[in-house]
Amino acid sequence: MGIVAGLDSSPDFTRIVVCDSDTGAVLRQGYAPHPLEGPEGGGRPSDVDPQAWLLSLGEAAGGGLLEGVQAIGVSAQANSVVPLDAQGNTVRPAMVGGDKRSQVAAADLIDALGGREAWAQAVGSVPQAAQPVTKLRWLARSEPEAAARTAVLLQAHDWLVWQLLGRPVRRTTDRGGASGTGYWSAATGGYRPDLVELALGHQVMLPEVIGPAEAAGTTPEGLLISAGTGETQAAAFGLGIGLGDAVVSLGASGSVMAVHPEALVDQYGMITSLADATGMHLPVVTTLNAVRTLRGAAELLGMPDLESLSELAMKSTPGSHGLVFLPYLEGERTPNLPHTAGTLAGLRRESMRPEHLARAAFEGMLCGLADALDVLRGRGVDVRRVFLLGAAAELPAVQAAAPALFGTQVVVPQPADYAAIGSARQAAWALGASQGTLDPRTPPVWQGAVAQVLEPGEELAVGQAVRQQFVSVREQTHPGALRV
Repeated sequence: MGIVAGLDSSPDFTRIVVCDSDTGAVLRQGYAPHPLEGPEGGGRPSDVDPQAWLLSLGEAAGGGLLEGVQAIGVSAQANSVVPLDAQGNTVRPAMVGGDKRSQVAAADLIDALGGREAWAQAVGSVPQAAQPVTKLRWLARSEPEAAARTAVLLQAHDWLVWQLLGRPVRRTTDRGGASGTGYWSAATGGYRPDLVELALGHQVMLPEVIGPAEAAGTTPEGLLISAGTGETQAAAFGLGIGLGDAVVSLGASGSVMAVHPEALVDQYGMITSLADATGMHLPVVTTLNAVRTLRGAAELLGMPDLESLSELAMKSTPGSHGLVFLPYLEGERTPNLPHTAGTLAGLRRESMRPEHLARAAFEGMLCGLADALDVLRGRGVDVRRVFLLGAAAELPAVQAAAPALFGTQVVVPQPADYAAIGSARQAAWALGASQGTLDPRTPPVWQGAVAQVLEPGEELAVGQAVRQQFVSVREQTHPGALRV
């Protein structure tokens, strides 16, 4: 079919890959950091002039990178809100990221609708500080003039697609992006305008949600632009995950997501019911403590970096000589213990050695993520293999313990620009569907990620015993906190 491009606008940079539309082979790529401030100044860290994204995009695409490209897909950071006035101009800088200003607004919204279960039933998620719906509540309370002028709401990838198409009257988004807003339900496939009004104080225009293989439009030069999606959904699509697969992401906090054929409604709010980029669903469970657990342990033990902590942990044995670490250092979301602290149990004179504490930190982090996996499994999600992402996935102590603690095969993909690759795959799908060469219900088959595959093997029984020890300490310390 030719060549396609995928563009990922992350919080800090734009990355573009140009791929063969049949195989997915990366032919060339471009990169540019976002300007520290947009043309008019970005203001606070949670406020960004979206023009900065366009400047970065233009720089990344320089040097003829897109020559010969027939279609482009766009992914961008989730939890972003670009409020526009009736003329299509931004009424204020975009609100992005985990915006702590919105924490009070999140609690207000939960109460205003009647509690966590009411929100879970309405849109498959409970308002959090980062979510667009919560940012709208903050805007209405803190900047009422800007809120009153807001006539259209877009997310980052919606806005970029709209700009690439020349700012047409029609504005679009996709199921994946819409499902993270807090005012679109993956279960019903529809908006809840009443929740926008509850948050912002009035109705606004929302982008049309188009299908996974649909095109958002064609530029005057004849370049097809696909629907676009959120960064998480694009990365999942780039990895090629499907039914039976889960993805565990190791950042400062952690997340577990899996492909599922239907939306999951969780009355406790532990599951965020996202849609994916293929027409399926992508339930997500997050933990507040992942790599921050390892960094805390490294500082405590005087280790210069995580590699040294891993090397020390490998001198211990599974079970950390009886030490169990509940890593709830920032409170926790899964289980829902926002005001708790971490716990170190099983201290004996013989276990009070640096290598055992190092191992307990790794096992505690992974058992916390296994709890999140169990939330999904408890709701009928099939997990036959786990993709492990993040720089910490390369650490020997993580790779040694994860398969047995998760109780399944673990795949560690080589680092790559999976969100940009997923966006390019979406572009190839939309191009093929428009030309009649691809089924709009079936995405193109691309070569899978190059990866290391780890099996639980003979360690499975030992790993499950360690896992049970963690569960026992959690239940003794916080009875009934984790509901699966």
